[in-house]
Amino acid sequence: MIHEHVAAVDLGSNSFRLQVGRVVGNQIYPLDSLKEPVRLAAGLTADKWLDAAAQRRGLAALARFGERLRGFAPDAVRAVATNTLRVARNAAAFLAQAEAVLGFPIEVIAGREEARLIYLGVAHALPNQRIRHLVVDIGGGSTEFIIGRNIKPLLLESLYMGCVGYSQRFFPDGRITKRNLKEAELAARRELQTIVHAYRETGWDLAVGSSGTAKAICDLLEFNGFAAGTITWEGLERLRHRLISAGHAAKTGLAGMRPDRVPVLPGGVAIMSAVFKELGLEEMVYSEGALRLGVLYDLLGRYHHEDMREATVKRFIQRYEVDRAQAARVATTALELYQQLRPQEDIETSPAAQFLAWAARLHEVGVSVAHTSYHKHSAYILANADMPGFSRRDQALLARLVLAHRGKLERAQPLPREAPEWSLIFCLRIAALLHRARDAAPLPELQVRFGSKGFELAIDREWLVESPLTAAALEEEVAQWASVGIGFKLRALRPHA
Repeated sequence: MIHEHVAAVDLGSNSFRLQVGRVVGNQIYPLDSLKEPVRLAAGLTADKWLDAAAQRRGLAALARFGERLRGFAPDAVRAVATNTLRVARNAAAFLAQAEAVLGFPIEVIAGREEARLIYLGVAHALPNQRIRHLVVDIGGGSTEFIIGRNIKPLLLESLYMGCVGYSQRFFPDGRITKRNLKEAELAARRELQTIVHAYRETGWDLAVGSSGTAKAICDLLEFNGFAAGTITWEGLERLRHRLISAGHAAKTGLAGMRPDRVPVLPGGVAIMSAVFKELGLEEMVYSEGALRLGVLYDLLGRYHHEDMREATVKRFIQRYEVDRAQAARVATTALELYQQLRPQEDIETSPAAQFLAWAARLHEVGVSVAHTSYHKHSAYILANADMPGFSRRDQALLARLVLAHRGKLERAQPLPREAPEWSLIFCLRIAALLHRARDAAPLPELQVRFGSKGFELAIDREWLVESPLTAAALEEEVAQWASVGIGFKLRALRPHA
């Protein structure tokens, strides 16, 4: 269902942001936005624990966002978390509280997925999409680099350097000297050297900055006469000299210096200077489009059946040379079984059914590594590969389903007995087992249900007699399900009179 109003929540390392938009055809028009300078990355300790103060700031911001989002449909809101919650060791505990406060699920997205969504937002805000753009987004904990044309990214990268982290690391007391600014720039240049060659080789026509750091620097250069509405190398040099001479961002006397930017400006300027030096930039324009707008357009794409996740699944099937006919057979049977278990769900729109279908189509990607224990290889690939459109939670779900589709069910632990994922695992396991022959022979009539003691499968008696290998495998399933405390009863269907 296409909603008139959609919303994106960005749990960034520096700020939390909410963007509400109105959908008109294929376009999104901004209606409302909220920003909270949470500085989440500032609460990340040396051993990667998110401290209590940062968590409180984050939860307070999300409570305010939650009030604004009351009445929104679940599929009209998408919340994403970036670098700090990618690396924080206690992220899961914080996210459980955060989701309760916000009222919507929160996806932790990988760095390249963040880069893809940033580019999608920037591309929709650029006047000339035909030329090749270099987009640089300096966030609180990471910096994303994208080269793309139209709405298609050509190169995507995310580097672990951001304005909050660098400001804390190199300017811990806020003091700015020629030496510590140079050290910060050199550290950023070292990070950049891993991508510079590929990016210069690909090339671009226009450099674009997005998000808070680029906007803050662009505004400071313009308000103080250092540049005329863009970020230039000369303007950056003048800003650097002013910061060094003042010794602290709060003492520069610069027009347009926002209080919330003072603690993170030195790190942001150091990274931007390094970007200009390593990539040989002379000028960069600023774009209002960023992660939030990209999230909204990605959400809109899902309504219009242009779901990036489906495109990713198709690419994986091609890349890993999956047996398409076998994958389709398993997917069809798995969905038929799931429909019997959940007759009240619309298979076409059910998110659970969608993930079951994706897992079935991808369950053999690991065969490209080795046939022995291929399900383990498949699970590893799905959990760790860059999968545009999928959050880390999405990938973890796919990996769990695929890992559990054969072999010992104990690997699916510690899922609680009542977890809905068991139904997905059951359908995938039975479908894969029944299609072990990898041929187009029709299956017999199947009847499944979930009763008080667990799963029940009824199957044609004569077919079982004629398929002793499958019958034995189904009997083994009884023991496997018992090992995780869930019943599985196999019944023979009598032939119709």
